[in-house]
Amino acid sequence: MSPLSTVDIDLHGRNVFQAKTAIDAALKKSYGVYRIRLIHGYHSGTVLKDMITNTYSSHPKVLRMDTNNKGITELILKEL
Repeated sequence: MSPLSTVDIDLHGRNVFQAKTAIDAALKKSYGVYRIRLIHGYHSGTVLKDMITNTYSSHPKVLRMDTNNKGITELILKEL
């Protein structure tokens, strides 16, 4: 992994527990990562997006969240 990289996690087909487990694991291994891109989609509802917003908007490693794309939420861990 290069310094200050982006990690993509495709959450399609996962339930809330599985998605949270994958995100938590990525945050634990986030040394050198400046952005985690969570690909959750939007055609099947907003359950995953809502969980991400509610759980990670106040997470100590997350500086801010970017939700410019309806199907993707980005957790910004470091500013470039």
